[in-house]
Amino acid sequence: MNDEIQEELEKFAETIGLKFENYDLLLNAFIHRSYLNENHKANLESNERLEFLGDAVLELVVTEYLYATYQKPEGELTAIRSALVRGKHLSEIAQSIGLFDNILLSQGEKSGSEKSQSLIMANAFEALVGAIYLDQGYDAVKQFILKNVISKTQEIINSKLYVDAKSEFQEKVQEKFKFTPNYKVLDESGPDHNKKFICGVFIDGSLVAKGEGMSKNQAEQDAAQIALDKTF
Repeated sequence: MNDEIQEELEKFAETIGLKFENYDLLLNAFIHRSYLNENHKANLESNERLEFLGDAVLELVVTEYLYATYQKPEGELTAIRSALVRGKHLSEIAQSIGLFDNILLSQGEKSGSEKSQSLIMANAFEALVGAIYLDQGYDAVKQFILKNVISKTQEIINSKLYVDAKSEFQEKVQEKFKFTPNYKVLDESGPDHNKKFICGVFIDGSLVAKGEGMSKNQAEQDAAQIALDKTF
């Protein structure tokens, strides 16, 4: 790692209130797989393994906090957790801390769609969580998540942003159109451990909206939310 990259990483770490022992871990969190396609000789690894770890750490910290803080039934806690860790929310947090400016991407991904960049930021945020956990330990990553993710919990509860979009859309469609919406996978791409799905939501055979996600359910939820915004 050259001095210029090291300096940029140190600046970013300072903005999130951390000083890494191993800045190679932080660099790894920013390496999107598309960058490696154009830099075969860089001898670097994509952030996908860190993302895998960070996803689990993030879910544990959020789950632990919600269980200890709210006397709510399991289903409601699950919905609140989903709202906190969903890709759109994580990408907004990533944008707010200046994460996107540090991600190493191919030229094509740099000019990609807003949705594509949002997904890349969400994944990189999870990779960052994984890097902090490995470098700083559980207590440090817990404080980072409390400050940047869990601090939004009450806002999500007050605004009912945790309400399941598919359930809400189905209820409104049945009430207004007397039909039940259905969902179909329109496309899927990427390796098995990191697939991206595009799902469509249909009313009476007509496509209403498309959504993206790292699972079929996420893509369906995204499609339902977009359909809600368009239709009601």
